[in-house]
Amino acid sequence: MSKRSKTEQVLALARKRGMLRARDLKALGIPGTYLHRLVQHRRLERLARGLYRLPGHEITAQHGLAQVCAKIPHGVVCLLSALQFHELTTQWPPEVWIAVDRKGAKPTVNGLPVRVVRFSGAALRAGVEERQIEGVTVHVTNPAKTVADCFKYRNKLGQDVALEALRDCWRKRKATADELWQYAKVCRVAKVMRPYMESLA
Repeated sequence: MSKRSKTEQVLALARKRGMLRARDLKALGIPGTYLHRLVQHRRLERLARGLYRLPGHEITAQHGLAQVCAKIPHGVVCLLSALQFHELTTQWPPEVWIAVDRKGAKPTVNGLPVRVVRFSGAALRAGVEERQIEGVTVHVTNPAKTVADCFKYRNKLGQDVALEALRDCWRKRKATADELWQYAKVCRVAKVMRPYMESLA
């Protein structure tokens, strides 16, 4: 394969995915030096270590989520970042909250503000939606699961955050009572959430 066709292949992949990781090129058998060369010629931008995109690529309000999920494709956006994604909070968290498997290695993300939390089993897999942001596949907890997670982590986030999330979720009709109960059970916070749920009914 010629240098030109490899270059075009890299740029085509960047157009398709929105963001490129150095490891994406390895899967195609293309040396990482192509990324460095394309940055020098201003055909790609370096966002963070090992993360690139086309210059002038549209940046959305969820740009940080796309960046982190490009680096941690197996992670799930959760808690404060999922609240913000679903418009269930007025806060804009300075870090991207992302859940990874309790037994997995801690991901290293240089240059990006990330708060890693450990979930396991159904708590990691249940209630996960797949979205596309800037060409990047993002896994994020759905509104009902996000509320239940906030109750589970209320000692870390604050009880007020969990209550605001529940009220907003109910008021904005982002989830049904059945969905909230379902994920409250998954997260083992049904007893904690019950009185607040009953007050909304």
